[in-house]
Parts: sequence; C-alpha cells; structure tokens
Amino acid sequence: MNVIDNPLPEQDRAVAGVALQETLVDLLDLSLVAKQAHWNLYGPRFSSIHIQLDDIVTMARAYSDTVAERAAALGISPDGRAATVAETSGLPAFPAGWTKDGDAVEAMVRTFSAVITRARRRIEQTGPVDAVTQDLLIGLTAELEKQSWMFQAENRD
Repeated sequence: MNVIDNPLPEQDRAVAGVALQETLVDLLDLSLVAKQAHWNLYGPRFSSIHIQLDDIVTMARAYSDTVAERAAALGISPDGRAATVAETSGLPAFPAGWTKDGDAVEAMVRTFSAVITRARRRIEQTGPVDAVTQDLLIGLTAELEKQSWMFQAENRD
C-alpha cells in the first residue's frame, strides 16, 4: 500500500527506495560509530579528534533525516530501527572499549572508505531513474569525502 503518491514510475521508485534505505542505515551506523569513538577516545590528540567526531555525528544525523524524508516523499517507508541498522549496515564494526586517538582515526578512515564506496555505487544506480535522489547522494558523498580527507590528514606525517 502506498500512503504517498509520487509520479516516479514504480520500478524507478523501487531502485531509489533501496538506495535511500541503504544510505539511511549507513548514516545511522556512521553516527553510532562516531559516538562510540567519541566516548572511548584517549590520547594526546583527544580534544581535536573528540570535537571532529561530534561533527561527524551532527552531519550523519542531519543527512539521515534528509535521506529518510526523501524516501517518504517517494512513498517509501524509511526504516531506521536499531534492529534494521544492526542487520543491514555495510560499515565495518568499531572495536569495543577504550580507543587510542590514532586507532580511532584509522577506524574512521576505514569506515568512511566503506560508506563512500557504497554511496558512489548508489549514485550510479539512481542516475538513470531519479535525478533528485542522485543529486542528494552526490551532495552527501561530497561531504563524506571531505570528512574522510580530514581524518586521513590526522595520521599523515
């Protein structure tokens, strides 16, 4: 049953809907990973990385809302429940416990690599079916790549 009507053809909405749902899950997981790192961080670069991790959480939460609302506008019910995120996220697991600053940065670089790779695949998938969703994913990916660059720069000599 469609509660919301949208002029996009059903098969195109299905493609866009899958891309948006997968992106929503990745963003919710990214926000959780960044918070886990934020709470368990220690080391000489604690302060700057601690703040940087909060910036990631803010960005991921804002984009997750935008992505979920785009899905809803297409008539696709977004699913951001904890069980859905745990079962379907494509991001690498973040280690439990205290995390040294350099290890947290390396983990975030790996996490960004995964989420960016997945987002770029979705950009290609949505291009032929929904330019609006593709545009949203392009903007998101630009922001993810910017944040990835900032974390990569943390561990370079």
